[in-house]
Amino acid sequence: MYQQSIFGLFAFLLLVGVGRVGGAEAAIPDGPPAPAVMFEHFPDRLHAYVWRNWNLVPTPKLALVVGATEDEITQIATSLGLPPNRPVADRYQRQAYITIVRRNWHILPIEQILALIDMSPEEFNFNLREDDGLFIKLGGSKPRCEPLRYQPPDESARERAAQIKAVVTRRFGNALTTPGEDRFAFVEQLSAARRPPASEPPAEDGLRYIYSYFGAFGDPLIDTTVDPYPDGLLEKLSDVGVNGVWMHVVLRQLAPGGPDFPEFGEGHEQRLENLRKMVARAKRYGIRVYLYMNEPRAQPQAFFANRPEMAGVRGWLGQDFTAMCTSNPRVRKWMSDSLAHVFTKVPDLGGVFTITASENLTSCASHNRQAECPHCKSRTNAEIIAEVNATIETGVHRGNPQAKVICWDWGWAGHGDASEIIALLPDNVWLQSVSEWAQPFERGGVKGAVGEYSISVVGPGPRAKRHWQLAKQRGLKTAARVSFNATWELSTLPYLPVMDLVAEHCENLAKLDMDGLMLSWSLGGYPSPNLLVAQRIMGQKAADKVQVLNTLAAERYGSQAAPHVRQAWKAFSDAFREFPYGLGLYSAPQQIGPANLLYRSPTGYAATMTCYPYDDLAAWRGPYPANVLANQFEKIAAGWATGVEHFEQAVKLVDAANLPTAQAELGYARAAYTYWASVANQVRFIMARDELAAGDKGGLRTQLIDALDSEIALARQLYDLTKQDSHIGFEAANQYFYLPLDLVEKVVSCEHLKTRYASP
Repeated sequence: MYQQSIFGLFAFLLLVGVGRVGGAEAAIPDGPPAPAVMFEHFPDRLHAYVWRNWNLVPTPKLALVVGATEDEITQIATSLGLPPNRPVADRYQRQAYITIVRRNWHILPIEQILALIDMSPEEFNFNLREDDGLFIKLGGSKPRCEPLRYQPPDESARERAAQIKAVVTRRFGNALTTPGEDRFAFVEQLSAARRPPASEPPAEDGLRYIYSYFGAFGDPLIDTTVDPYPDGLLEKLSDVGVNGVWMHVVLRQLAPGGPDFPEFGEGHEQRLENLRKMVARAKRYGIRVYLYMNEPRAQPQAFFANRPEMAGVRGWLGQDFTAMCTSNPRVRKWMSDSLAHVFTKVPDLGGVFTITASENLTSCASHNRQAECPHCKSRTNAEIIAEVNATIETGVHRGNPQAKVICWDWGWAGHGDASEIIALLPDNVWLQSVSEWAQPFERGGVKGAVGEYSISVVGPGPRAKRHWQLAKQRGLKTAARVSFNATWELSTLPYLPVMDLVAEHCENLAKLDMDGLMLSWSLGGYPSPNLLVAQRIMGQKAADKVQVLNTLAAERYGSQAAPHVRQAWKAFSDAFREFPYGLGLYSAPQQIGPANLLYRSPTGYAATMTCYPYDDLAAWRGPYPANVLANQFEKIAAGWATGVEHFEQAVKLVDAANLPTAQAELGYARAAYTYWASVANQVRFIMARDELAAGDKGGLRTQLIDALDSEIALARQLYDLTKQDSHIGFEAANQYFYLPLDLVEKVVSCEHLKTRYASP
């Protein structure tokens, strides 16, 4: 989720369901096409195309898209030193489409990208808008790419390909042909249940709900081949204390629209039947299913042709959508009736959580624009927001009086003091607040306050504490939105082993007598030991955090290894306290670390939200001077390296039964180190590159070559780690940020740059 004040353009575009009603669809917003980035380490675009899609897309498809034969494509791959093609399994090709689009955005025109992913223009247009803000992540416009057609490589291309092959052989030896773990293999690992569910599910000791580690924001209630919560994942989540899971839904797809909205409800019977099945399976593991409510969704202008009295504020993110005005009683009745229908038909649902002042355009007050609406202009923002939550509460509790209605204060009062809204909430709802929001910190001499999610800054902060206090005074239950596995500080590992930070945060919350925790947004849903720390400290209010951590270390690794593990966890936690927190984290390269390419000349491209860092150092650093940014990541890397050393000692002492777990977790720790060290390298490289461009000064070329050598070593290290573990590089909303061959490409690119900097 993205901060509304900074990322109003993004507004967490749009999760699912705004773009079309009854098949209608708005045009894709676009900007003037810019030239694509040139990847000068490849002989040409054709060689880049083959490399970028190798071990991802089947060879016949690669050949078809560019008008080549399979043999011609294979010959190019072989000339580059690539191993035989092992594409992603057919059952995951659809899930991998974002990964394919991202790596071809600067290589192919849209038509050929569509052929590569087997998607119609209409579906692709819809997904660009609705699949977690994909178009914004890609930069908001398509770089200019001419159609790519196969031509036999000329002598120059063959010579450059041979040079690349020589680099691959020298730096990687036989590593590319050594068997590794297939991408998405972790899905099967997590999906397999190890035992039948207990006959008596565990009693709830406080709500702890989370999102699927590998769930996509598609429509799993229609497409049952996409199961965000297989039995194995439910079992593993239950084992670490999770008793709730959530999923995104669009209300108009779950219930008939009645006489006012007859076009609503297509397919709702099938969706509710599949939801019932999911709820029943989850219940066997002591887990309830919660629905995310961000309603009522805005509609195209044509929707209001015969309903002008329901039209609210118009226009959003450059699209001609109009809010369904909740000051109209028929709109509120539809919302309440629909939720009553859902909770009557699926009575074992756990409840809902609401976002009512952010994300999609919903009520006229959802983006504080009520003054623009003729029906709402005399009403306060607080009145409208509270009324929307009350409407949802009424509908849910008509269907099931025991279901939880969790009102999240995200975006209320512009992320400021929302006491006026809290005072107007119904009496039988929960209030949820982001725990660490507004918590002050200082990193590298730069002061700030948390305005997103953070693990490195321990909560709770003053805003959440104030809101919870007001809620408790009204007798409302309270929940904390926390992040204990991953945030955009680093999202592409299952979790960070910063147990001391997690324990400290939980201990602080336990003192406030919280009723529940929301443990993740779309990232951070792995069934990790971090979540077990939360369960043991929050579930046992008097638990001592040191004892909890000592016990957990002994349970997972054995008594001999436990002291070394505890030293490692503390070192990781202390190092992470140096993270240069700020909203630049959306743009900076710590999601991909060594996989981010370096460029001899500025690309001219602005970094995009959690997708392309490019070389946009100005965006990466936020309020931090560039040198301070590099220093902070160097501090993290140095402290993290100490933690890795302690964990390596622990692994030597782990008993055989726990060794696979310990080795995997050591791999995550080592991978995180490469990310921290690489970001520092990249900052130093860009600083030196730009200084060199301003005038050749002594030592700059040596600095650049040293940075490139360090990047080569880090990429080589991360290649081995990620090839053997399919979790590494993955995050649910973006799928794979990088693949093992991207790290080989990084080495090739760095070697190419070294030749350019070797002499003036």
